[in-house]
Amino acid sequence: MNVEKTKKYIIEWLKKYAEKNNKKFVVGVSGGIDSALTSTLCSDTGVKTLIVSMPIKQNKSQLKRARKHSKWLKSRNKNIEFIELNLDDLFDSFKSSIPEQNQNELGLVNSKARLRMTVLYQLASANNSIVVGTGNKIEDFGVGFFTKYGDGGVDISPIADLTKTEVKKIAIDMGIINEIIEAEPTDGLWENELTDEDQLGAKYSELEWAMNYRLKEDKSNHLSVKEKLTLEIYDKHNKNNKHKMIPIPICKIPKKIKT
Repeated sequence: MNVEKTKKYIIEWLKKYAEKNNKKFVVGVSGGIDSALTSTLCSDTGVKTLIVSMPIKQNKSQLKRARKHSKWLKSRNKNIEFIELNLDDLFDSFKSSIPEQNQNELGLVNSKARLRMTVLYQLASANNSIVVGTGNKIEDFGVGFFTKYGDGGVDISPIADLTKTEVKKIAIDMGIINEIIEAEPTDGLWENELTDEDQLGAKYSELEWAMNYRLKEDKSNHLSVKEKLTLEIYDKHNKNNKHKMIPIPICKIPKKIKT
């Protein structure tokens, strides 16, 4: 990958989209590399960009990184505004309204992501803006590692054609703070601080290999035990999360039945 050309292409793509639709940007930042890169790319367009930190029972180190990033980004460009909205009380109120027998842990984790999405769209509506997605290629099109109508609920996706490895290369090139670049990837939604690898069962580099392998026409039969296991993990997530990565099924009713 040509880092410089790729970076410039994404920035120009974002700028043209904003100008064509007369919109500004809203980006949720978590303290992770994907949202840090996305917000930096948006900022470098010169378009007004609102970056939003929305902690919900979140690890303090992640929140600290989000604050550091916002401070760095504001020193880099003048078109940045930063808001921090603590959603602890909102989530507690939501949780208390759900009958205890329906308080599934995964469901509540996904609800955190959906609350964040709702806040981002409220801010976007109030500021004539669009919500910019922060998902990378492996998450969005490989293993479906995002919350449907949560962090998957966005208007545009500027880094969705970049693998995690490519995201890191561009982030380094753009000078994003090293603390974020080296941080263990996490969605920040689990109170026991599960990392992405804990949830997925494999590293992003391994999943990138599996995705590329599945896309190849000539597949080698000589795979190591580790490679076979990685493929099993990738295939499991890809199958189970397919509903997130394809258009919503529509019941097409034949004309002869309708009439």
